[in-house]
Amino acid sequence: MIIVTGTIAYDYIMDFPGSFGDHILPHQTHKINLSFNVSRFARRRGGTAGNVSYTLSLLKTPHILFSVAGKDFGAYKKEFQKFNISLDNVFIDKTNYTSTGFAMTDRNDNQIWGYFLGASEKIGSLSLKKVATKKDFVLIGPSGAKESMSLVKQCVKLDIQYMLDPGFILTEISNNDLEFGVGHCSYLIGNDYEITLIKKRIKKWKGLFKSRSIITTLGEKGSLIEKDGIKYYIKAEKPKKVIDPTGAGDAWRAGFLAGLEKGYDLKICGQIGAVAASFAIEHYGSQEHKFTIKGFKNRYRQTYGSLIEL
Repeated sequence: MIIVTGTIAYDYIMDFPGSFGDHILPHQTHKINLSFNVSRFARRRGGTAGNVSYTLSLLKTPHILFSVAGKDFGAYKKEFQKFNISLDNVFIDKTNYTSTGFAMTDRNDNQIWGYFLGASEKIGSLSLKKVATKKDFVLIGPSGAKESMSLVKQCVKLDIQYMLDPGFILTEISNNDLEFGVGHCSYLIGNDYEITLIKKRIKKWKGLFKSRSIITTLGEKGSLIEKDGIKYYIKAEKPKKVIDPTGAGDAWRAGFLAGLEKGYDLKICGQIGAVAASFAIEHYGSQEHKFTIKGFKNRYRQTYGSLIEL
């Protein structure tokens, strides 16, 4: 069984019609003071755990959503109940608000995020042994450095395999904790910028990377999966239209995990992830996409030239 951890959040997403790079002076990054007028704005359901769980539900993949939400979770809860997503292991912090993300995307799909953890600060107190066994697999989605490391250490202690997704906590996690998390994970995932940062911060990264699967997402260029010296280049699935990249990475993760659950190899898992991401990109928000299993399989066949069972 897949155990999905990380944040459940409300996202405020905004579009900046220009390019961030045109307004940032490279030699004065120590004193940035900028504001941007945005051309589009919306409030959507989000959070890594929520997003991954949503797409896993579309893929009919059994999983446990294991997280914490706040006192304003009602609207989110109603939508998830429509998709028959179990919320039995989502705990409510009645003293705080659900995590909130603020994302601004420029015309080149670069993003700047601000994040309020809120109720997710309680994720570190969750006990994995209540829901997971050695046969299960845990996605450790970003939920604050302290919270993520609590789950990492629990996985190590309980001898449970996990995928580490440290992207959103790289600005606060210590080098020692980062090395510990990477050193014990079965899968490490991040975009090319995040993976580069990790390499710079871990002195012995080559040794740590060698014995685990390293997944680097490359946006419209696809993704790269490396394991035991073998590299798998995954071609990106071309969406019918590009609306918003927010949540595409989480949809990719869900597709990949669905493939793992079915026992597929790394390449096919990556291709399932790419197809899932393509559906997310076609909508404004990370949980607005919908597809049938038949429609998903058809899109996979059109891109990769083979049939797949889900």
